Amino acid sequence: MRLALYQPDIPQNTGTLLRLAACMGVGVDIIEPCGFILDDKRMRRAGMDYLDQVDLVRHPSWTTFLDDKRQKGGRIILLSTKAAHLYTEFAYQEDDTLLLGRESQGVPEEVHDTADERLIIPMSEGMRSINVAISGAMVLGEALRQTDCFPASPL
Repeated sequence: MRLALYQPDIPQNTGTLLRLAACMGVGVDIIEPCGFILDDKRMRRAGMDYLDQVDLVRHPSWTTFLDDKRQKGGRIILLSTKAAHLYTEFAYQEDDTLLLGRESQGVPEEVHDTADERLIIPMSEGMRSINVAISGAMVLGEALRQTDCFPASPL
């Protein structure tokens, strides 16, 4: 299981997702360009000392990410407010990559159309979207639950 962040805009959300990934033992793909300078100093504010524990791959473009994903296999699952399928009613697989769009714009149509599946988190009427880090955590939690891939508990 992996998280992929498409051209993230907000370093704090990216750091939060990197920390989540470290704690859950999942990899992260960052598809550039980012809306901020992606450096250790900015990421450490939100990710703290967890960043050294993340399997992080930076891709200079959507094309390079897509080429890499096709070589490695697995599905690209886009989280989108334009999707029709609920994230709780989807059957996840261990090699899925959960793709999160830009905080400011989501993903372009090309990316939307390329995804193997598009999932939505249901919200109250009139609400536009949930914070990208919260959305990633919700869907990753469901995917890990379904695939029985949560890290082993130390208890």
